[in-house]
Amino acid sequence: MDDSYMGDRDILILCGADILELLTSQEAAMVDVIAKAYCAHGKRQSSLPHSTFLTFPDHPANRIIALTAYLGGEFNTAGVKWIASFPENTRGGMDRASAVLILNSTESGRPKAIMESSIISARRTAASAALAARLLMRETPPVAGLIGCGLINFEILRFLRAVCPEIRQVLLFDLNPQAAEGFRDRCAAEYPELRPRIMDERDEVLRNASLISFATTAGKPHVRSLEMCVPGAVVLHVSLRDLSPEVILACDNVVDDPDHVCKAQTSIHLAEQQAGNRQFIRCNLADILNGTARPRKDTSSIVVFSPFGIGILDIAVGELVLQLARQKGQGQVLRSFLPEPWRKTHV
Repeated sequence: MDDSYMGDRDILILCGADILELLTSQEAAMVDVIAKAYCAHGKRQSSLPHSTFLTFPDHPANRIIALTAYLGGEFNTAGVKWIASFPENTRGGMDRASAVLILNSTESGRPKAIMESSIISARRTAASAALAARLLMRETPPVAGLIGCGLINFEILRFLRAVCPEIRQVLLFDLNPQAAEGFRDRCAAEYPELRPRIMDERDEVLRNASLISFATTAGKPHVRSLEMCVPGAVVLHVSLRDLSPEVILACDNVVDDPDHVCKAQTSIHLAEQQAGNRQFIRCNLADILNGTARPRKDTSSIVVFSPFGIGILDIAVGELVLQLARQKGQGQVLRSFLPEPWRKTHV
């Protein structure tokens, strides 16, 4: 499907099944796209307003977030992700998150595609974490630990396999034993070579894995120490609120964007409030990719990567999806979605 197939008033619709098919076996391409997006952002080839949180006074756990972004350079695209998080959905058999992504032309501003985005959101999160693991680890560990046995950590595992094929075992922990068992069984079915093992205590994962991913639903810090970790361990702090500010201040900290992650009472935000500055953040991932990061003072210190999850990643992956859809002629073109130009209708 090329651009000539669509008129100025048409829009391409891509549903969840389309996204799944288009992104199958695209892990390496996605990690490359995420790296390029970070590099462009680090070179100030982007516009990234702060996310807008819509909350519900009677249901404080629920929220809908708007992430708007422009990404220049080779991407030259703009858009918005509108993503809802309703934790109680899981009790009814639904996913916690649902989302839609709208991509806009940077020439006319007109929307060019609408696509299901919970899959894109989960996989761009995982690709970002896997990229950070590849950049921050001194050597690929044979054992990885996953704390929180839900969709995000399963996607992170998928992408870690792509960038760290040397991983041979995965240690699992979740406060919900059934979630851990279901995760283990699915992992064993899809990746039997990883020998998934459920641990009785969270600290067992911290002691025995030198690459650890937190993807939980924690709203407040519950980890008060990482002293049991292997020296030089890398912690992918994807859920952002697991580690106490004291833990953050004792570690080597890398983020995706300091201005974005230092808000909403994340662990990084709490550490900033306690320290009164952001000097404990060594660099962001773009600094490492662009070769401008300050070197680590102590290679034995624990490295914590705290990604807020910025909108440029969604639109970068959205552009990849759009490119693949055009190549494969996939998706539904909604004709005359936009109205006739006003001037034409009033001649």
